[in-house]
Order: sequence, then C-alpha cells, then structure tokens
Amino acid sequence: MKILANDGISQSGIDALEKGGFEVLTTKVAQNQLENYINENNIDAILVKNTTQIRQELIDACPSIKLIGLGGVEMDNVDVDYAEDQGLHVINTPTASSSSVAELVFAHLFGLARFLHSSNREMPLEGDTRFKELRKAYSDGIELKGKTIGIIGFGKVGQEVAKIALGLGMNVVATDKVVTSVPIAIEFFNGQKITINIDTITKDELLKEADFISLHVPPQDDYIITKSEIEKMKDGVGIINTARGGILHEVDLVQAIESGKIQFAGLDVYETQPTPAVQLLMNPEISLTPNIGGNTKESQERIGTELAQQIIKLLS
Repeated sequence: MKILANDGISQSGIDALEKGGFEVLTTKVAQNQLENYINENNIDAILVKNTTQIRQELIDACPSIKLIGLGGVEMDNVDVDYAEDQGLHVINTPTASSSSVAELVFAHLFGLARFLHSSNREMPLEGDTRFKELRKAYSDGIELKGKTIGIIGFGKVGQEVAKIALGLGMNVVATDKVVTSVPIAIEFFNGQKITINIDTITKDELLKEADFISLHVPPQDDYIITKSEIEKMKDGVGIINTARGGILHEVDLVQAIESGKIQFAGLDVYETQPTPAVQLLMNPEISLTPNIGGNTKESQERIGTELAQQIIKLLS
C-alpha cells in the first residue's frame, strides 16, 4: 500500500510504516495537483498537517483513498464527517503535541514577565549606548511563583500547562464545559511523581481569580474572551492564546492593553492567520509566535510514530 505524507512525516514514522510493509512517499504535491497525483499513483492513504486541504471534492475524485491522517489536533482542513460517511478512516494525534504547546505557553509567560520580548529587540539596537536606561526599564519584572494561572479548557494541553505551573509553585484554577475534576500527575526525572487533584470552577470565578489566563479550547462558534469577560478580570492580567484564532477578540484585547486593564498578551494564533493584524504585530506588549505551538522535534517524532501505529492497525 502507498502512503503520501504530503506535509512530511518524521523518519521514525517512515521507518515504522516501511517495516509494516507500506511504501511512503514524501513528495510535496501542490493542492491543485493533488487529485491527479493520488489517482496516478493509486495512493491508499494521505497524511497532512494544517496546510493541505482534504475536501469533499477531492475525496469524491480519489476513490483509492482509504485513510486520511492528520498530524496534531486540529482537523479544520479536512471534511471529517463526509470522509467518515464515505467509509474512510480519519485519524489524528491529539495528545502528541500537548507538551510542546504547554511549554510554549510558559515561553511566552516567562518572556513577558521579564520583558524579554522587548529587551531582545532593544538590546541589539541600543544595548551599547543605553545600557543603564534599559536595565532600569526592564527591572520591574515579576515572578510566576505564587501567582494564579487560570486555564480555560482543561483537556490534554490544559492539563500539561497545569503540570508545569504546579511545578513552578503556581496556584492553578481551571474551567471546562465537560471536565469537572482531574488528577494531575507531576513526574520527575528520577521516576518519582506526585499527584494533585484539581476541581474545575466556573468561568466567571476563574476570570476574577487569575493573574494569568491561558486558552486551550476546541473550535468555537464565537469568541470566548471579549470586552465583557475582560472587564471581570483582575487589573494587570496577562493572557496567552496558543489554542486557535477567533476565540479571543483581538480588537478588545488591544484596547484593554492600551487602557492598562491587560498588562500583556502572548499569541501563537490569530483571527486573520496567516496575515495577523498590524495592530497586533506592532504592539509592544504582545509576544508573538507564528503558530508553532505543537511543532517541536520531539512532537513531530511522536506524531509520526503514532500515525504509523494507527495506520498499521487499520490497514494491515
């Protein structure tokens, strides 16, 4: 059987699939050439990330396809329900990148709390002429230890965020529409671990208590953070969004930063991705990354291996 990994796959995934008797093609096929390539090469399964679109028209035009695999959590670029209605397997790896996303949350938090996002811009330009002034400007940072982080969406990623926060000595509060209580196991390098149980609270309670808020919800029909939610938050709160664009109202966010209600924000996803609004890109109180949350070398290895295991199980 032939598998097209159109957006790439780790070497560990390739090795596992080839060992299982599959032929893996890693050619990057342009979207408008995908139908011809799949049919000409009699492709049995296609693996994508978030760039290649697998829509109803392509599914109908490519009868050889038996399986669609997505690396990561998001499945917005695939017509999942239609594919499954046609008898295709649709698989993904929802937990493989959880640690990667959680660590990025704290990369933003640490950087913002100590002004690294600004000092890393200023030091190369003026570090040799304004060293003392910059030192004074960036000496009012804050520590994360002892602060309260509010996690909105307490699934796998939210729970990984909680693990790191607890390890730092932070207080963790969380809210979720489904999850009511979770035992958070914090594992140490020597095999020891401790477990701390976290009961979720209401969203309004979280907004009032949290010093920092991190968003980890699935796709929503509307914003979950707008001006009305921001008004319930503490003054000087920090917000991190590594979940998806369209859940945090960006205009309201910028206005709240300008008023001082929100001290800073860290964004990895955007409403108008891949062309984020200029008012976000130019705001000195926002730390920015280009949707890299789930992308680390380690997560890609896990994604490749997990996809291979599922494919071997389903198609062998």
